[in-house]
Amino acid sequence: MLADLSEALQQRQQQGLYRSRPVLEGPQSPHVTIDGREFLAFCSNDYLGLANHPALIEAIAEGARRYGVGSGASHLISGHSQAHHMLEQALAAFVGLPRALLFSTGYMANLAAVTALVGREDVIFADRLNHASLNDAALLSRARFIRYPHLDLVALEKRLAATDAQRKLVISDAVFSMDGDQAPVAGLLALCRRFDAWLLLDDAHGFGVLGERGSGSLYSLQQEEWSAPHLIYMATLGKAAGVSGAFVAAQAPVIETLIQHGRTYGYTTAAAPLLAHALLTSLQLIEQHSWRREQLARLTGRLRNNLQPLPWQLLPSETPIQPLLTGESQEAVRLDLALREQGIWVPAIRPPTVPEGRARLRISLSAAHTETDIDRLSAALHALARH
Repeated sequence: MLADLSEALQQRQQQGLYRSRPVLEGPQSPHVTIDGREFLAFCSNDYLGLANHPALIEAIAEGARRYGVGSGASHLISGHSQAHHMLEQALAAFVGLPRALLFSTGYMANLAAVTALVGREDVIFADRLNHASLNDAALLSRARFIRYPHLDLVALEKRLAATDAQRKLVISDAVFSMDGDQAPVAGLLALCRRFDAWLLLDDAHGFGVLGERGSGSLYSLQQEEWSAPHLIYMATLGKAAGVSGAFVAAQAPVIETLIQHGRTYGYTTAAAPLLAHALLTSLQLIEQHSWRREQLARLTGRLRNNLQPLPWQLLPSETPIQPLLTGESQEAVRLDLALREQGIWVPAIRPPTVPEGRARLRISLSAAHTETDIDRLSAALHALARH
């Protein structure tokens, strides 16, 4: 059995698909030390540069003094802290929905939301480029799983019209993690209202980044649409929020159903209360520091202008996720390694994370980057293109 595993791992290396774990020595930052070497990094989802913010560090320390370190139990036993409760109320108010429920990770949040709401007799409609957690949740639910072409509302409409299932759920990333493009949120919600289906939006990469206040991808909706009973909103708290965890926000009956039937909620120890305490400060920084989103927009525009002449396709994205398509995995790995030689870290993304023939460099920007950082990366890529 070990020989079989070793052979499969060797084949993965030969295909340019083998992954290794870089060891980061110190906090998240555009300038990091990895495996003993200094790098200019474009590989973090710390979009607002909050992961090492002094106010959050102090809030963590204050939370530890007030609540200790571990939660000790699941939320349903004795692990639901006052800090968790206060954060849930703050998150619901922040995104404009009646209730919110905390989870340890976005993966767990998606698994709970999907599997608690639909089952064998139901149907799930999913964008073909959805995150793995949404796909895994759909499979675990045992509902019929129908995928529609990426961002194709016409195809989704036809599939919704063709089903007679009583309970229907549409699941979609709000910002797609590998392409950086955005789902047509208003159009998705309109279809769900028309066909009486739920819409679960995974806004892991939009929360904190999009909208005037950083409240995420729901900014494109009219105010009255935010309270639509069909809408279920999930976002993570370890990316733009700079800490850890995730939440689901929706109408009260949906949240109560997740509390009662969400297996990844009820059967796991609650996250440390100190994290929830720190996230209350994070929400304040997200809302008050609009300059961070403005900085991100400036840097994104500068990078896109710089990279347009390159021979590799820069996919259309207005978010901090800027994918440079190479096609073959070996080419993505070659560019990744060549940039590392110059002290620049940009991860090569390969199948199965992306479809075959769609390997790319995934450039992730942070408000903590500078224009000098952007120009250094651009110059290095242009030099690689010439040679």
